[in-house]
Amino acid sequence: MKLEMTLPETPGFMHAVPVLNIFALLLLFFLLGPSLVLQSGVAVDLPPSRFQMERYQNTLVVTLGPGEPTPRIHFGRDAVSLAELAERLEKLRADGMKSKAIVLLQTNTDTPVGVEREVTELVLSKGFRIALVGKIPPAAPVPQPTNK
Repeated sequence: MKLEMTLPETPGFMHAVPVLNIFALLLLFFLLGPSLVLQSGVAVDLPPSRFQMERYQNTLVVTLGPGEPTPRIHFGRDAVSLAELAERLEKLRADGMKSKAIVLLQTNTDTPVGVEREVTELVLSKGFRIALVGKIPPAAPVPQPTNK
């Protein structure tokens, strides 16, 4: 007696599983990708701060980086002068972005306070809200109890 298989062979299903895996990975990549992106701007050595900020939806990043004789000013990733920064903020205010955006000011630790104050006053004079950005301070060493 010869045994025969009554179920039809469907090898197409085995070829569809890797394609479904690729689509699942692409979906995860595009869903989780934006949460892994850091703030835009230029890398500077930020001073430590013990306070945590909430995440803002519409942020404009102004960075004061090291430079000689005066610190460099960056609006996003573009290097600008103080006058160009004023023009760009004025244009954004005219476009109606003022009510929705907050300016994050990243300042290098070597930047003079006078320059930081000047940029802060410029941003505030254009009607934007401002927040100073710092980095998380290193954990303080825990004092060990002494044995007597």
